[in-house]
Amino acid sequence: MVCLGNICRSPLAEGILQSKLASDKFYVDSAGTAGYHVGELPDRRSIEVAKKYGIDITNQRSRKFIKEDFDKFDVIFAMDKSNYDDIITMSENNTQREKVKMILNELYPKENMSVPDPYYGGDQGFENVYQMLDEACSIIASKLENE
Repeated sequence: MVCLGNICRSPLAEGILQSKLASDKFYVDSAGTAGYHVGELPDRRSIEVAKKYGIDITNQRSRKFIKEDFDKFDVIFAMDKSNYDDIITMSENNTQREKVKMILNELYPKENMSVPDPYYGGDQGFENVYQMLDEACSIIASKLENE
């Protein structure tokens, strides 16, 4: 799960997907394309909305997406087009590029819609983002479990 700073959207996506999958079978992580917040907790509003739905993301710390992530992960979900483009720019071959997907394409195939960044908005923006990611992660979890 990749967004810009790895404190709002991608930590929520990580926590939501982890809550839907067996931890002994799947490894879910998140990162940011920028290193603005490396080592920091997710935004308090992401923590609060996750907690509202029974998900604890306080064990997460922001990290920057690195080239080795292409080898470590089978699928890389970008939260928006800018993040998608940044990840693709880091890729070295078609195998790596094929791993990168826009997360909302799970809900709206081929529309390349972005998860809005709630950072500068109010609490409702975080609620809206949570609901979008929860729907997308339900589809992802179902696909992964049926592979």
